[in-house]
Amino acid sequence: MDRVPFFDLKRQYAQLKGELIPAIKSVMEKTAFSGGEFTSLFEKEFAAYCGVQYARGLNSGTSALHLALLALGIGPGDEVIVPSHTFIASAWGISYVGAKPVFVDCLPDTWEIDPKAVEDAITKKTRAIICVHLYGVPSDLGALKKIAKKRNLFIIEDCAQAHGALYKNVKVGGIGDIGCFSFYPSKNLGAFGEAGAIVTNDKALAERVGKLRSHGEKEKYSHEMVGYNMRMDGIQAAVLSVKLRYLDAWNKRKAQIAKKYRDGTTNPAVTLQVIPRDVTPAYHLFVVTTPNRQKFIEHLKSRGIDTALHYPVPCHLQKAYASLRYKRGGLLNTEYIADHCVSLPLFPEMTDREVNQVIQAVNSYV
Repeated sequence: MDRVPFFDLKRQYAQLKGELIPAIKSVMEKTAFSGGEFTSLFEKEFAAYCGVQYARGLNSGTSALHLALLALGIGPGDEVIVPSHTFIASAWGISYVGAKPVFVDCLPDTWEIDPKAVEDAITKKTRAIICVHLYGVPSDLGALKKIAKKRNLFIIEDCAQAHGALYKNVKVGGIGDIGCFSFYPSKNLGAFGEAGAIVTNDKALAERVGKLRSHGEKEKYSHEMVGYNMRMDGIQAAVLSVKLRYLDAWNKRKAQIAKKYRDGTTNPAVTLQVIPRDVTPAYHLFVVTTPNRQKFIEHLKSRGIDTALHYPVPCHLQKAYASLRYKRGGLLNTEYIADHCVSLPLFPEMTDREVNQVIQAVNSYV
C-alpha cells in the first residue's frame, strides 16, 4: 500500500522548475532583490487577478494584517472582532497595533464567522471586523457588510487561504475595505519562502501600506511616519508571477478532488463542511469532523493516509491571550470543531488513485 502524503510541494516544483529557475536567475542577474521591478510586476498582475486597483507586496500574510490595521488608523483603545476558529496570525495584527481582539464563534455548519455573533460583540470601541475565508470558503460577506455599514466599521478580509475564491461571482479581497493574502509555500499560491500582500480599491490605503512596509518612506531618506521593513523580495515576486499563471488550474483541480471527497464519502461518522450556494471555494484545505478524532487519524494512518489538524486550539483558549479571560464553553461551535477536526490530503498533483484511496479509508472507518 502506497502512502498518500498530506501535501507534496516537490511534485509542483518538478512540473514548474523549467520556468521557476530562469525566473529566479533573472532576479539575480538584475540584482533586484528587495522590492524592485519584479515585485512591481507581480503587484500589477495580482491586482488584476483579484479584480482590484491596487496590490502591495509584503514579506508575509501576518505583516499584511498588521499593516492593514495600521493603515486604517486602528490602535490602542480600539477593538477588532475576529473569529476564534482560525490560525493565530489572524489575531496577531490586532495585538501588534495595540488594539484588543474580540473573539467570536463560527457557524456550526459552514464553520465561517457567525454574523450574529459579530453583531452581538460590537461595542462603542469596535472599529473593524476581520473575516477569515477559512479553508478557502468565503465568509458571509453580504451579512457582514450590512453590519459594517450600519455600525460604521471597516471590513478586513483575511484571504490567506482563499486565493481566487468567489463570493457571488466576485473574487475575495476587494469586497471589504482591504484584503490580506499570505503566500506561505503551502498556500494555493505559494512562494519559495515567506511573502504576503494587501489588495484594495482605496488608493490612500494602498499608499499608506506602501510607505509603512518600507520604513515610512515616500521617497528615499524622507520618512513621513514610523515604518517597518516588510517589503516583498524580488525572488518571491518572480516565483509568484510564474505560479499565478497556474492558480486557476490548481484551484480547479482541487475543486475536482473536493467534489470526489464529497460525493464519495458515505460514512455517517464523518461530517463535512457545508458550502454556501453563493460561493465558489478556492479549496486550501479539506477538513472533516468526527467524534473520536484520534481513532480516526490512526485508522487513516494504518491505511497509508497522512492527515493534519487545522486548528486544534482555538485562538480564545491560547495561552498568549489568557489575559483576555476567555473560558472553555464560551464559543461552543469553535471549540467543537477544534476538538474534532481532521484535515485530509488535498493538493493539485494528487492522482485519482490517491483520492480514491483516501475515500476508501474514510468510508472503512468504524
